[in-house]
Amino acid sequence: MKQIGITGGIGAGKSLIVKVFRTWGIPIYEADLRARWLMEHDMALRERIIAHFGAESYTEQGLNRPYIAQKVFHDKGQASTLDALVHPAVAQDYQNWTLQQNAPYLLNEAALLFEAGRYKTLDKVIVVFAPVPVRMVRVQKRDPQRTTTEIQGIIQKQWSDEQKVALADFVIHNDDQQPLLPQIYAVHEALLKAS
Repeated sequence: MKQIGITGGIGAGKSLIVKVFRTWGIPIYEADLRARWLMEHDMALRERIIAHFGAESYTEQGLNRPYIAQKVFHDKGQASTLDALVHPAVAQDYQNWTLQQNAPYLLNEAALLFEAGRYKTLDKVIVVFAPVPVRMVRVQKRDPQRTTTEIQGIIQKQWSDEQKVALADFVIHNDDQQPLLPQIYAVHEALLKAS
């Protein structure tokens, strides 16, 4: 079974495109959602996070997201440490998940597919592309509490579109100019033929 990555910068529209693939019966591993779930429910991972970031990392309600965000957002060293704790747990979770799937191919959807090096273990990679101004508007509409500076900070921490497109096997242009469904279907058909 082919393992296909799908990624794109914040606001590129990965979630919408993933929903289309899901309607065609393609299993989707949503790495970012699973990472959040594992940070809450994987006891060994919780212990490692507490050991590094302190007891304040969790409250009675679960992961103390504002506390962790404040620790890692402006500190690359702390962000790298958190990634080093979480990424192996996600990789193992993904491997376990793949064993339960039965489809011509599956999608591994992750915002930091390239940045985390996960693309190297996949058969193909789809990049969802949208110009930065379009992405900024989408994120501000979706997350009105985020400031322009915060969104720009997130974009700067991600690989550039040029870097991602250069390594992509498929590019889906979600720029509000080109029809989306024919592009997604063409990728789906190509992946079915390659399976």
